[in-house]
Amino acid sequence: MTPAKTPQTMKPATAAKKLGVLLEATPTEFQQGTITRTQLDELLTSPPEWVVELRLNGPHPRQIVASKLGVTISGLARGEVTEPLTTAQIQDLLANRPEWLVRERATQAEVRREAARVKQLNEEKARKAAHVARQESQRAAAGN
Repeated sequence: MTPAKTPQTMKPATAAKKLGVLLEATPTEFQQGTITRTQLDELLTSPPEWVVELRLNGPHPRQIVASKLGVTISGLARGEVTEPLTTAQIQDLLANRPEWLVRERATQAEVRREAARVKQLNEEKARKAAHVARQESQRAAAGN
């Protein structure tokens, strides 16, 4: 007889991160309990009203704020945004575009362009290397 498997559990902070919500804004029972993988799957597939509300209006965790603003978490820190923001606060920042946000978005856009350039360069090098390898293989086969 094999023992029953114990369900895989996670800390509330991990579950909140996977849900994309701020732990401190979740209900007390969520913050103080442990969450099983099954419970998390249920929260993801059929979110209760509190999850829907937090995802829609916030307050949002830093990684979500950064994503919605189009900057990095470091960019938030440079802009002195240290507290969670609501959706309304994020929309206000996007509408008013403070100098730090314009600068950080430009930096992020440049990083993305450079990453795309490097990726394209690496793909071209890989294509050339594959072409050379095919030619060498063909020469070797012809020489036999």
